[in-house]
Amino acid sequence: MENFTQIFTLLAHEEGIGLNLDILETGLLNILALVAILIYTGRDFLGSLLEERRATIVKSVQDAEDRLNEAQKRLNEAQKQLSQANIVISEIRNEAISTKKLLLETDAFEAKKDLKIRFDRALATFQSKERQIFLEIKQQIISLVLKRTVTRAKEAFGPKERATTLINDTINKLEGDLL
Repeated sequence: MENFTQIFTLLAHEEGIGLNLDILETGLLNILALVAILIYTGRDFLGSLLEERRATIVKSVQDAEDRLNEAQKRLNEAQKQLSQANIVISEIRNEAISTKKLLLETDAFEAKKDLKIRFDRALATFQSKERQIFLEIKQQIISLVLKRTVTRAKEAFGPKERATTLINDTINKLEGDLL
């Protein structure tokens, strides 16, 4: 700010502001002339350089927009494929779960069927053995009863004819039960 006030102070002490037309003494006119000449002669050259630069920038921006649009399209397509893949994965999971359930149910049914067959066989074998043991016991009881009856009849009747007839009748009656 001090320099600014000094300029006005110098102007006030001198003759005032005036136009110096001496070309050699004034650097300002030289600079203005130089700028005017540069603008006049360099206008076409600078204009073409600036136009090329502008075209390059516009082309670069357009290429970047095209790449952005292409990337956006690919992103959208990838998102669609991802959603389709997720749908397929969920369907596969659901099918796997239902197949697993079906296999488990089938295995359970087969196991129940196999156990029923084994149980029925074991029961039939048990009933057969029971019947066989019952018949053996029945035959042993009948045999013991007959022996005891024969022994009692011999003791009671002795070697008499009546005892023989009674024994034969009893044996004939019991023979039907033995078969």
